[in-house]
Amino acid sequence: MVVIGEKFPEIEVNTTHGKMKLPEQFKGKWFVLFSHPADFTPVCTTEFYAMQKRLSKFKELGAEVIGLSVDQVFSHLKWMEWIKDNLNEEIEFPVIADDRGEVAEALGMIPSGATITARAVFIVDPKGIIRAIVYYPAEVGRDWDEILRALRALQVSDEKGVALPHKWPENELIGNRAIVPPAGTVEQIKEREKAKEKGEIECYDWWLCHKEI
Repeated sequence: MVVIGEKFPEIEVNTTHGKMKLPEQFKGKWFVLFSHPADFTPVCTTEFYAMQKRLSKFKELGAEVIGLSVDQVFSHLKWMEWIKDNLNEEIEFPVIADDRGEVAEALGMIPSGATITARAVFIVDPKGIIRAIVYYPAEVGRDWDEILRALRALQVSDEKGVALPHKWPENELIGNRAIVPPAGTVEQIKEREKAKEKGEIECYDWWLCHKEI
């Protein structure tokens, strides 16, 4: 099972858009890989519909999206056809046909004692490093807006060298401001105090400081 901070494993997959090599297919880009338990199931259908509705928002953040389940490719294609015909949404992102479950097993997507994948999400950065992993059980659908928020927060954290609070950018304590990484030395505490005096940051204490970004 892979963990945060590891390189995404090199795998070749069969998808609704043809064969792909991951993470090479998205080299230099962020990508979000998510699994769903099965095609033609109610919760998964709501998730695919909602993801397609937000696909442009992921692309605005420079991220690609790819799905996966342990179904065959013809099942994916027929299900997507059904979604287009009945829900008026054409699924534009590729979906991996992992009918032997090999990719799901390698990524730890199949819960103990199960034969279908959980609702797993992997956010991978442009260097192919896994930056976030989220799991939901089959009976609970995901919130793609939260995945978008996490993706955006990771990008801002990388760019600005900051941490982001709960529910950023709508945090109850500091709004859309970012958290300054805690001081780790006496000297850094002094630097925080100086920055606070200059108005560069605001602090509840030296270990909890925040600033505009």
